[in-house]
Amino acid sequence: MSGRWKAALIRGLISLALILFVLWRFRDRLTQVGQMLTSADPGWVLVGVLLFWTAMLINAFKWWTLLRAQGIHVPFWAMANFTFVGFFFNNILPANIGGDVMRGYGLARYTEQNAGAAASVMLDRLIGLSAYMAVAAVAALVAVFVTGQQALWPLALVAVIALLALMTLAALLISRRISRLMSRLLHRGPWHSLGRIWDALAQAFELYRFQYRTLALAFFIGLTGIATTSMVNYVLSLALGGGIPVLAIFLFTPLIALVLIIPVSIGGWGISQAAYPFFYGLVGIPGELALALSLFVQAVQITCSLPGGVLWLLWKKRE
Repeated sequence: MSGRWKAALIRGLISLALILFVLWRFRDRLTQVGQMLTSADPGWVLVGVLLFWTAMLINAFKWWTLLRAQGIHVPFWAMANFTFVGFFFNNILPANIGGDVMRGYGLARYTEQNAGAAASVMLDRLIGLSAYMAVAAVAALVAVFVTGQQALWPLALVAVIALLALMTLAALLISRRISRLMSRLLHRGPWHSLGRIWDALAQAFELYRFQYRTLALAFFIGLTGIATTSMVNYVLSLALGGGIPVLAIFLFTPLIALVLIIPVSIGGWGISQAAYPFFYGLVGIPGELALALSLFVQAVQITCSLPGGVLWLLWKKRE
């Protein structure tokens, strides 16, 4: 068995183990979860689906903005196409980074500019993570200092540290001297694989050096996309009967999304069902409601990703 298949098997087993753990933990409340899902308001569900597709188009617009800054002009419909295909693969590959590979592949094939395509995808991902952490940090600090939820102090600290870490990473990459020094250090010994990743990020930042207005615009667009995604979670919670404050939604949506990026499961299954009850339990949300929301959100994500699968089949047909 090859290393790739072994890794996929391990991730599948982790997903299965987490799902079994959640089923055991909520064994006496599964009936309630099922009732919430089957009695969901279809009107709110439709609103959630439309908002999700809107969020995907906003993210495509962010990526399109970054690409235009390189002087690479690609029609927006093509960028939306690559975004939908990438999102489809996010739901079937072990981690969300799998979709980035497909996005970069589609763009590189369209433009025949591999370096520019890879740089735009990597920077798009980094800006998206920074925007997610900015929203989480602000929401956590508001929850602690405005609403007085002192139990959220650890989460606020984690979100702020993660945001500062991303900002420090960007600052190191912007400096040519420090970036080259880090590259030499990482290429020594056991850090060689990290060195290749660092070099790719450094190349991406090199292409966007002094494009501060474009980077700021992309960050703002990313914030808009996150707000839309958070509203998807809120609308779907209303479909289940409500009971989750919108502040909690804006706080935990980016944190859960960050957890789902960790490549230890298949399509986020298991991790999502464990993360929702954990995070929302910190603010007193019933576990069965959080679990139902996690299943609902994942079902909507899969449904909304299906057009990407159709588009990918059309890619293969043209090839």
